[in-house]
Amino acid sequence: MRCPLCHMLIGLTLLCNTLLLYYTWHLHSHTSGRQTSTSALSPGITVIVREFRAFEHGLAELNHSFLRVRPSLHLLIASETLPYPPTQGLQILRLHPSPEQSSSSFHLESHIYTRLVALVPDGTSLDPPDLLDRMARELRNASPGVRIIAAGAGKNLKCLHLNVSLRDWTAAYRPAACEKTCGAVSGTAVLLLRSRDLFELPFPLARPLHSALFIQAALRDWGVKVLKDTTFPRVPIPATDHGRWKAEQAQRTEEAVTMRALNIRLVQGLDGGDRWYGCSKETQRCFGTVLENTPEYLYENRWTPPCCLRALRATAHHVIKVLEASGVRYWLEGGSLLGAARHGDIIPWDYDVDFGIYLEDVLLCAELRGAQAGSLVDAEGFVWERAVEGDFFRVQYSQSNHLHVDLWPFYPRDGIMTRDSWTGHPQDVEFPESFLQPLQSLPFAGGFAQAPNHHIQLLRMKFGERVIEEPEYPNPALLRMGGKRD
Repeated sequence: MRCPLCHMLIGLTLLCNTLLLYYTWHLHSHTSGRQTSTSALSPGITVIVREFRAFEHGLAELNHSFLRVRPSLHLLIASETLPYPPTQGLQILRLHPSPEQSSSSFHLESHIYTRLVALVPDGTSLDPPDLLDRMARELRNASPGVRIIAAGAGKNLKCLHLNVSLRDWTAAYRPAACEKTCGAVSGTAVLLLRSRDLFELPFPLARPLHSALFIQAALRDWGVKVLKDTTFPRVPIPATDHGRWKAEQAQRTEEAVTMRALNIRLVQGLDGGDRWYGCSKETQRCFGTVLENTPEYLYENRWTPPCCLRALRATAHHVIKVLEASGVRYWLEGGSLLGAARHGDIIPWDYDVDFGIYLEDVLLCAELRGAQAGSLVDAEGFVWERAVEGDFFRVQYSQSNHLHVDLWPFYPRDGIMTRDSWTGHPQDVEFPESFLQPLQSLPFAGGFAQAPNHHIQLLRMKFGERVIEEPEYPNPALLRMGGKRD
């Protein structure tokens, strides 16, 4: 009787071990199927051509140049659409989802099997044949912070420093003082990086390729090293005037889409001047209705988008011009007065501008008289209206973009400046009319604005004794600086 029992126990033990081994194997295979193992990538280089125009390109010549020298090279043409007219012999990496294909077919990991990736612009030739190998050696021997090797394509490159501030929605370029490591390069280039690094980027092949890649690299503290005295031969494409015009138009559109996707609203110092990608007079502002005095961007640890600050400054300058021309007495109020005292500008996280005005002066201004009747759009497209939230006036940047200046009518009573209606803000307090006699001029938003003569004393009455020295968000009971919530 004991022998069959032993057999049964041995059988159960073997079965349990078999099930355990199967479960372990299944878990490992499921996990490895979701991720691309670095060790699974083979030696070699995958060439990706992303920067080309489907309507005028040299892809056949590029493909022939690279594969003639390196027949085993893996070369992919990355595009949302097929090149037109079709070109034979090209391997196309479709970037735009298609309903008849699986989602995995649009993942880079499904198409790149090598440890290195070279991003090559259209019109480039592989001459001499060892250029990519030299770049690979440079990457292998580079310091740990260098993740990208750049070589000129047709012309030498300029090394740039790149600072990306997500808080300020800004990417700022400047010439690099030391060219050992760059943050970006200026000029047409071939870029080489590790495949695993490319896989890590959320927008690995967004256009314009270099701008998008360098901004994402800067956020990860990746350095760029230029391969000195080395350039790939390149024929500029498109070659026709019409093709170049179409390419420039397409690049502007692509750049605007990509910068918005990267949450960049201002690019400074690239090819000189500023490039804006946020709101304008023709568009809505960058954020929605503000609840409890806390705009949505503060919850993302960001400050006011620079395009919105630009619109607020323009609106403030316009209102000052109209009020002064009309003889309306005005002064900086609330957070705007605080911004002038601290920064000589709008507070970097503020979302409107506030002026106080004398109620008895309203009839002096044609725009305010028009606003009393409902709404008025002036000759420069600014909208003057009576605010729906209370007994005050509002001047909007445009009919589409509602960034605005609020005008609060005060009147004196027994030497105290007061109003008939209040909003419930903590800074809504009465104050002596002597603070306005005389008014003073303070730097504000790139110009000057009228302000109370005892503005520091008034600010401490409104906000507290340490208001200048201890900046805080508009509603610290809801959200404090540093992202802390009470």
